[in-house]
Parts: sequence; structure tokens; C-alpha cells
Amino acid sequence: MKKIAVSCSLLILLMMAGCSQANSDDGYTAGELRAVNHVEGQGINGFSVNGYHVPGLGGGYCCIMLPEKWTPDFKVRVDWEVDPHTAPSPPSYKDWDNYLVWEKQLKSSFKQHNAIVNIPQYGKERCGLTVHFLPCNKVKVTTACSGYGTSGYPIKETINMKEPATCPVK
Repeated sequence: MKKIAVSCSLLILLMMAGCSQANSDDGYTAGELRAVNHVEGQGINGFSVNGYHVPGLGGGYCCIMLPEKWTPDFKVRVDWEVDPHTAPSPPSYKDWDNYLVWEKQLKSSFKQHNAIVNIPQYGKERCGLTVHFLPCNKVKVTTACSGYGTSGYPIKETINMKEPATCPVK
């Protein structure tokens, strides 16, 4: 019983330390991952930045490590899964066989995307990383501490943007 209590205590300590500021000797600090979906009618099921996974778009999620000093070649890889909302409405749970068919159809409609994105220049003040999902599977990121929609926020695209009929070829 004592081993279980010690193990649980260590696990909780490690989880709490995960989002604390990293040792400045390491040259990195931890910050939250956040996201804003700008595309009308498109659900983001989850995303990751350099392997740091966030299971949805809710509030801040712990954590991503950012270097203390920005460099011009600093880029991140963003992977995300989109629900285009093309699956039909689900059948009743009481009709389990049809529900399983529907669930398979739903999951097969999800689309996987990724992008390599430049991190804009930052100084001492940075507040994690916010990923903005835009039409045509474009992504912008910022480390700004001000909130989306405030005057000092660097990303100005509006919410509920419509996906165009055709997107430019990459």
C-alpha cells in the first residue's frame, strides 16, 4: 500500500512540474498550447505541435517547450484532425449494429493535415503557443500574451470564415 501511495505522489508531482518553467540553464521554458478555429462548419478533433498533443480546442493545455531565445529558423510542425461534419446523424445506441456502422463511417470521414509553420519573433514575454486554423488547411501561430481579438494581438483573421470552393495549390 505504501508503494502505491509513493507512486501516486510521484506521478502527481511529475504532472504538476510538467507546466512549470523549465530550468533556465536548459534554455527552454514551458508554455500552454491553445488554438482558435476560424473555419465555419469544421470541427478540429485535436492537434499537436512538435508531438505535444492537445485532444481538442478547449482552453490552454499543458505544455510546449519554447527556447529562451528566438532564432529566424525556428519552425514547428502542426498536425491536426478535422471533422468535416459529413457523416449522417447517429442511430440509437439501442440499434448497436447500425451504431457501429455509423461510428466507422464517422471516423473514416475525419481528415488528417499537417503544416510546418514559422514561429514569429518573440522576446522575453511569451505566453505559450496559440495555433490558428484557417481555411484551405492553413495555419498561423503566435506566442502573444494578449488574447485573440484584442488590439495588440497579431493575428487578425475573423472567426467563422467560409471555406472557399477551391483552395490554392501549395
